Amino acid sequence: MGIGEIGVYETFLLIAGSVSFFWIGGMLQSLLGVFDNNKTFGIKERSPLIFNTFLLFSIFSLLSAILVYFSQPLIADIFSINGNQIPYMKILFMYLLVSGPVNLIEYIYLLKNKSSQIIIYGISTFTIQLFCVTAPILLGYDLGYGLYGLVFINGIRFIWLIILVLKYSKISISKDFIKEYLKLSYPLVLSILLSGSAQYIDGFIISYRFDEATFAVFRYGARELPFIILLISAFGNAMTPKFSKPENRDAATKELKSGTRRLMHYLFPAAIIFILTSKYLYPIVFNPQFIDSAIIFNIYILIVVTIFVFARIILIGIQKTGPIFYSSLIEVIMNVALSLILINYLGIVGVAYATVISYIFEKFFLVSILKRRYKIKLNNYLDLKVYLIYSVLLFISFAINLLI
Repeated sequence: MGIGEIGVYETFLLIAGSVSFFWIGGMLQSLLGVFDNNKTFGIKERSPLIFNTFLLFSIFSLLSAILVYFSQPLIADIFSINGNQIPYMKILFMYLLVSGPVNLIEYIYLLKNKSSQIIIYGISTFTIQLFCVTAPILLGYDLGYGLYGLVFINGIRFIWLIILVLKYSKISISKDFIKEYLKLSYPLVLSILLSGSAQYIDGFIISYRFDEATFAVFRYGARELPFIILLISAFGNAMTPKFSKPENRDAATKELKSGTRRLMHYLFPAAIIFILTSKYLYPIVFNPQFIDSAIIFNIYILIVVTIFVFARIILIGIQKTGPIFYSSLIEVIMNVALSLILINYLGIVGVAYATVISYIFEKFFLVSILKRRYKIKLNNYLDLKVYLIYSVLLFISFAINLLI
């Protein structure tokens, strides 16, 4: 595909993500904290908790789809789309309806300790997705057929989710649980709307200031290493419920520190290797037109220094989600301000630097909150010696790549 068509595909996914990532992320994180520690149902083998969560996800997905449909002129203006019509709007509407709730599948398996089922689900559905999205394009069909493939596989996942809900949950609507769940979720939803919106804000700024080709170059560079994020997110999700019970928190803190230390020994070296080799890999993995994406990619790899600081999951586990919102508010203000300033001097590279700086500030704001309010010091849950050595090596590698 041409770089312009790739830009359209990325715009499709960016629009879908921008209206759903915050409530999906916030409610999923809240589910980890409330599953074994809720006032409505307590701990029951087959409570209506999962059904009510599924119901909320379905409602929010519908609202997201309706919002995009009736906001087409505004969205088209933001993304500089000609004609005030979003490309493949009907497909996008269907995708939004089914793609939100299916995020629950992995978390249901996680909470039910069905790790082998997560592996089976992941291998099967994402292999099918790869085929459904790419096969039509390889056969010479329009991009829309690939997007229909994306909707099809998410429809299959949606059916899979319904089967899980019927298996693990009673079908009963509980207003009390919905209120409890939303009360715990809304600070996290607002927090992720702010902090997690950094990549979307970056995309909005780039798409407004530059053409679709430049936007595609930025988007293909503005990616953290997928396997690092997956491992860190999975580890964090597994650890969050362990902080929900006060009697388990000391043991959970020690486990968090040792687990993080093990991950650093693998993931920091991997990040360093990719920083040193990205400019050679990008033209091979994508095409020579994306060589400038390697610079953006290297800057985003620096975010690795923040992901090993698990202050957020501790606060979620102890159900103190308020500070997370305020830290995210500061982060997004800083990100927008720095992006608008640095883009004038450094171009799209300046937007990437602004994101990294704001990420680092937000993370250590939460560290200070944990220390001052809850007497939990950073060295209680992070091996500072190992962390600092690897962080210094990472920045040295970045400098070497930049200068040579």
